[in-house]
Amino acid sequence: MPTESTESGWPDAPGDTALTIHIPEADALVRTGTRAHVTLLYPFVPLHEFTPDTDRALRALFASAPSIPLTFRELHRWPGVLYLSPTPADPFRALTKALRERWPRAVPYRGVFGDEGLDPHLTLASGAGTDEIPPSDFTPHLPLHAEVTEVHLIVSDGRGTPWRDARSYPLQTP
Repeated sequence: MPTESTESGWPDAPGDTALTIHIPEADALVRTGTRAHVTLLYPFVPLHEFTPDTDRALRALFASAPSIPLTFRELHRWPGVLYLSPTPADPFRALTKALRERWPRAVPYRGVFGDEGLDPHLTLASGAGTDEIPPSDFTPHLPLHAEVTEVHLIVSDGRGTPWRDARSYPLQTP
């Protein structure tokens, strides 16, 4: 595993994977160089350990979960991070819990924030200068509504280039 952090501060290794939910309705608001997303589990199973059984288990897990209508109503801050929280957040927590129960070695954020990781969120900006960004840059676009219908398995090359989609898993639709 590399000891150097990427620009975002995470030590992404070649073949790292994550399970994320893309929120295209928020893409224009994001200032991190990535697309708008809510992370369910990072890191997940390394790509070299990903098997057809892993794929089948993910497909079944997500196919049993209903699509999620959600709203982002207000901005929140951590030092150096500006983000939105989804409402409702419980469906995200339930999916992460189910993933952790099936793959207990996949510890959110490598345990940096404890075994449970972070609350579901969509990062708008992070890093130097973020704390000075005025809320008025974003509040005219809120509330923002989205319908979550699939989860993406994304992969890192470990060199700081954008993560790429490897697979997508549809959620149950009404």
